[in-house]
Amino acid sequence: MIVDTPEAFDRAVSTLAGGSGPLAVDTERAQSFRYSSRAYLIQLRRAGAGTLLIDPIALQTGPEPADLSELVRALGDTEWIIHAATQDLPCLAEVGLVPGLLFDTELAGRLLGYPRVALAALVEQFFGLRLLKAFSAADWSMRPLPDDQIAYAALDVELLIELREALAAELKAAERDEWARQEFACLAAHALTPPPPPSSDRWRRTHGLHGVRTRRGLAVVRELWRTRDEIAAARDLAPGKVLPDAAIVQAGQAAENEPARPVRLGAIEGFHRRHARTYKDQWQAAIAAAAASPPSSWPALRAPHDGTPPPRTWRTAHPRAWARWEQWRAVVRELAESLGVPAENLLSPQMLRDLAWAPPANPDGVAAFLAAAGARPWQCDLVAPALTTAMAQTAR
Repeated sequence: MIVDTPEAFDRAVSTLAGGSGPLAVDTERAQSFRYSSRAYLIQLRRAGAGTLLIDPIALQTGPEPADLSELVRALGDTEWIIHAATQDLPCLAEVGLVPGLLFDTELAGRLLGYPRVALAALVEQFFGLRLLKAFSAADWSMRPLPDDQIAYAALDVELLIELREALAAELKAAERDEWARQEFACLAAHALTPPPPPSSDRWRRTHGLHGVRTRRGLAVVRELWRTRDEIAAARDLAPGKVLPDAAIVQAGQAAENEPARPVRLGAIEGFHRRHARTYKDQWQAAIAAAAASPPSSWPALRAPHDGTPPPRTWRTAHPRAWARWEQWRAVVRELAESLGVPAENLLSPQMLRDLAWAPPANPDGVAAFLAAAGARPWQCDLVAPALTTAMAQTAR
């Protein structure tokens, strides 16, 4: 059932509040089509209530996202089951849906050492059923949604409750239920934490940027990327729909190969696409702005880094940090393999980099360092002793 009116939402809240047990939750976004990462459909399922599909766009009454927080108040301390919660929590929080208790089925699969933890893989593993993924890359912002797309969305929460029970049983049998409890509590506690402000160097994530090798070319890429981002945000279109990355990179390469000549956009295929043609004047203005800017304002060939620099730069410039990172990374990897969990779930790679770059003065400070960085107690209990020993050996 699609919930797309205030009256239908009120009935849905009452229906779900009258159910029992945990709440299965999923969302559908349209990031391949839209600039925003908002939820265009929210799927909910609870025993005794069935499956309800909420359309948050239809429930929106103004420019701000819909406020669906009444559902949270009605459900109280009900546990929410979400697969890969870090993907869904931001767009759920945007409409006021923030769980107090959480069970992440993907993370549970990781802690149990399953090599394939996608929802379809786990459903097949536990129940021998195959979930169709025909609409995994569909445009969920379109309205009305086709019936087969709606049915597909409903299936994503059909077995989440049963999957949660199966995974919880395995976690308990493996004595990893406390690991999971701490991880889920951390996810829920940070569900409302705003994302860090966007970096001014986001343009450096342009696919194929490594093919631009001069600061002049990078200046053109940066101006085109910024212009595209403004247009995409204003139209709520995925940036690649406005102008593909390949076209931006080719324009940068043209600027560095023939600096005395203006970039000929007509020679670059990506600028002929429907949306790109509409903004021909803006593209030309961006390139002209880059060409007119003083060389001192052009981007550096290498991105500046705040905080810990990437380890690939350490080998020559910071050999002691490099040696620590290489040794300690091997320690974490070996421990993770012995436990049968991914190394990144045992300890965040960023925490390990920070530790290797600026370790505490005394090896006994490793546990406190990791705890201050946000490692959960179970991680500290497992990793800190091994890294303390490794640090003491390195210091000899």
